[in-house]
Amino acid sequence: MRLSQMLWVTLREDPAEAELTSHKLLLRAGYIRRVGAGLYVYLPLMWRVLQKISAIVREEMNDTGAQECLLTQLQPAELWQESGRWDTYTKAEGIMFALTDRANREVGLGPTHEEIITAIARDTIRSYRQLPQHLYQIQTKFRDEIRPRFGLMRGREFIMKDGYSFHSTEESLKETYYDMDRAYRKMFDRCGLKFRAVEADSGAIGGSGSQEFMVLAEAGEDDILFTEDSSYAANVEKAVSLPPDAVVSSFDKFEKVHTPKKGTIETVCKLLKCDPTQVVKQVLYQVVYDNGTTVLVLVSIRGDRDVNEVKLQNELTKQASNYGGKAVINLQVADPESQQKWAHSKIPVGFIAPDLDDSYIDNVKGFAPKFLRLADRTVAELENFVTGANEADYHVVGANWGKDFPLPTVVNLDKAKASDRAVHDPSQILQTARGIEVGHIFQLGTKYSQAMKATFTNEQGEELPLVMGCYGLGVSRLAQAAVEQSYDKDGIIWNKAIAPYHVIVTVPNVGDTKQMEVGEKLYTELNAAKIEVLLDDRDERAGVKFKDADLVGIPYRVVTGKAIADGKVEIVNRATKVATLVEIESVVEYLQNELK
Repeated sequence: MRLSQMLWVTLREDPAEAELTSHKLLLRAGYIRRVGAGLYVYLPLMWRVLQKISAIVREEMNDTGAQECLLTQLQPAELWQESGRWDTYTKAEGIMFALTDRANREVGLGPTHEEIITAIARDTIRSYRQLPQHLYQIQTKFRDEIRPRFGLMRGREFIMKDGYSFHSTEESLKETYYDMDRAYRKMFDRCGLKFRAVEADSGAIGGSGSQEFMVLAEAGEDDILFTEDSSYAANVEKAVSLPPDAVVSSFDKFEKVHTPKKGTIETVCKLLKCDPTQVVKQVLYQVVYDNGTTVLVLVSIRGDRDVNEVKLQNELTKQASNYGGKAVINLQVADPESQQKWAHSKIPVGFIAPDLDDSYIDNVKGFAPKFLRLADRTVAELENFVTGANEADYHVVGANWGKDFPLPTVVNLDKAKASDRAVHDPSQILQTARGIEVGHIFQLGTKYSQAMKATFTNEQGEELPLVMGCYGLGVSRLAQAAVEQSYDKDGIIWNKAIAPYHVIVTVPNVGDTKQMEVGEKLYTELNAAKIEVLLDDRDERAGVKFKDADLVGIPYRVVTGKAIADGKVEIVNRATKVATLVEIESVVEYLQNELK
């Protein structure tokens, strides 16, 4: 392609809307253009990158025996209502674009396709003899992000590979799940990415187990925890750990003490000369279920730990049926403003005890009359601990479960963090890194098939729900993640497997007949050799062309400069900046060897 004929404009300054370096570079280098909040056009260079990533994905997916298809982007609400996710996606998480058509039918733009594919399986799979089946697609998805940001990282429209498998047994599902684990690793390796596979929370997709693939980058949105022995890695939402042992309490009797204006862990520990591991703090949440019921949740957790709100939401989802609901619509800390809606009188925040009286909850329509009380495992074994006294400016010391306070339901709610000990080997200490999620695979089990009555007949003639798996990969997100992981002060450094072109032939002075002749000759020969090549034949200064070549990140630059007088051209490796003089007649062979 000749740059003089390409729709390609570079920018010298960073766009105001861009925060991440990768976002800035893709805009500046003419790969994408913003047309609205979270909406980007893929310009010709970017489309070539996306096609190359898609080709790698297709090859690896097809090698596993998966079949490519294309599902509808417009999805009937009835299918999502069957699975029970319509309210979750349109109200609780609010990420689905939902609308009503001219016949007054509710439909949504697909953020994911479990319901559609399950309906297809329900209509087409009858017998175990047809199983397993694995279908995938590469398609645009739509999600109404509250705050679209970071370019292609968190957009409202993006390209995704999503696959779905159907099985007769959990064992068969696990085989495909591990096939996908291997295939995804190959995909990311081929794209030249440094990544880590981590245990993950299944979120609104659901299922018994899942794994994320994180491209390692300092600007990543997600924290991951891992051990040096490579035996454990998980995102912070899913991670489990062994917290530090609690310091033995110095208090030997239960008493109420005056702690004026000491409503934080730090200030109360300083006053009482105790360690945060000896304190039981209370965190007050309010959860709204899909049937409109609001429940006040009191979480007791050790003073040195934080609540993992993903784990809490999962626990509250399990509790939903106790309140007539199915899904969590909203979970938030019950701040003073929200307390005004339901609190009978002012709650002594910072001084709350595990037995805060239910009478604080006023008789308000839609509110459960009692606190749901949960205790993190970190407080279950504490003795002679410090906690609030349910009175402003007072704490109690020397408290014990069963004697001074009833122990609430014990669950794992604490957030694992770096420096914690690993569960699999306490000698291993968790370390942290930042990552960008580019893939997520799930063992769904029978969640969707049971809800939507997608069944098959087994060898014994029994009708059973199909066992399902789900496998997602963000194609457009992966492209930007690759940039976030590989750039320098001058611009993008593409891996040759996914670069839009392999080579850019730069003619410093298009008015120089000899330079243009050599440039045209090499452009023709490289094209004939199936090496993807750009010819910079623009009437621009040499310095501008060199800066643009570095910015756009093409792996090799061939310069038809002064060296042509000696029958040579300069070839610059974009990643290493190493320049090599090569005989003009040997350029094709040289680049073929470099690109192998």
